[in-house]
Amino acid sequence: MVNKPPNITDAELSVLQVLWEGKSASVQELTERIYKDCPVALKATVKKLLERLEAKEYVKRDRSTWPHQFTACIERDDMISGQLQTMADKLCQGEIKPLLSCLVNTRCLSDADRVSLRGLLDELDRENK
Repeated sequence: MVNKPPNITDAELSVLQVLWEGKSASVQELTERIYKDCPVALKATVKKLLERLEAKEYVKRDRSTWPHQFTACIERDDMISGQLQTMADKLCQGEIKPLLSCLVNTRCLSDADRVSLRGLLDELDRENK
């Protein structure tokens, strides 16, 4: 399991989501993708979010290009895993089963979702043998 991640805001997560989709981007590109309109104030906001994400080691900057390019240093699955474990720690005394049970029972799973979930469980069973 991933170590407990630093807190991440919704705005920081939106930056990471753009980077996960496109692999790397400049401040200008990120601002345009997130806000669709690019006034100076929003560009400054994205710069600040990137600074915070760099400090948390979730984003790295390539200073060899101009404009600088940013890439995510954390994979989406690692972020999900860390955030779910944080939620389990907070709400379920670290137990993941109640959290997973709630997710499965309160969300209508499509046929494809159920097949995928069964496949994951089967894979875990094979790995643990």
